[in-house]
Amino acid sequence: MPGTHHDLHSGKTRPYRDYSSYLRELFGCRVQKISLDAGLTCPNRDGSLGYGGCIYCNHRGSGTAAARTKTIGEQIAQGKAFLARRYKASRFIAYFQSFTNTYAPLPHLKQLYGQALADPDVVGLNIGTRPDCVADPVLDHLARLSTRHLIWIEYGLQSSHDRTLQLIRRGHDVQAFIDAVRRTRMREIPVCVHVILGLPGETRDDMLQTARFLASQDIQGVKIHLLYVIRGTVLSQWHATGKYRCLSRDEYVQAVAEFLALLPDHVVVHRLTGDPHPEELAAPAWALEKHRNLQEIVKYMEQRSLRQGGAFQPDPPGERS
Repeated sequence: MPGTHHDLHSGKTRPYRDYSSYLRELFGCRVQKISLDAGLTCPNRDGSLGYGGCIYCNHRGSGTAAARTKTIGEQIAQGKAFLARRYKASRFIAYFQSFTNTYAPLPHLKQLYGQALADPDVVGLNIGTRPDCVADPVLDHLARLSTRHLIWIEYGLQSSHDRTLQLIRRGHDVQAFIDAVRRTRMREIPVCVHVILGLPGETRDDMLQTARFLASQDIQGVKIHLLYVIRGTVLSQWHATGKYRCLSRDEYVQAVAEFLALLPDHVVVHRLTGDPHPEELAAPAWALEKHRNLQEIVKYMEQRSLRQGGAFQPDPPGERS
């Protein structure tokens, strides 16, 4: 059945291809991600684009709250100790999460990536970045690393609609994403795409159009996020004045389920919701209930016999973007 995937750890089947099972298939053991803050910035913040950040980002961006005074090696050692205790994990992915992790001179990036991979228990890198910030020499270096390690690039797209990208002050268009994916896949590096559901002005159909767009692209993974409101952001001002309304849990669950059904079943689902910081979250309160939210998504899909790939429609030959 399309989109039915067996979780090797729990013995259960899931209606989507989850990331933890994918890693277990590759490495034969539990693999956990360690979120890192490399002390980098973003062209949306350093004045290059003139926006001062996306409407939903505060001063930490999509940050890890890691102390920027800690080296990459120190952050990995701390993360390993915690994850080994909590999950009995023995292998790790170094996740460069905060801000734009290809937005620096290549020698500095080589140093950062090298520090992470120097730990023998780190089996790969996930590198979060923007599609307008990946130069070919950086991709060439990551391609070389990928011969010995698992390397994923995570591109923040958020929406396939240029009008939405302009509204949220993203600072790039959809074409930049298409180009970045093309250049990344030329080097056979897997691509994970970040999208946000519940963006201002978007209807359910708009969100599902983004799913159909992603289904037409050469991507290998997806992260789906809820748009939640963080204090101190432009979005929080919009929310306070009634300019923006958050999705309800039911609305989000239904949108995620239908989104997944439109994706090919080979796409690895890295995430189905976000992890807001409790002290920063303004709304919605239910965003903090991650476990319940995931349960509700699976329950909704199972009750309606929805599966990842169940509604996927391949493009006719020659029509893929």
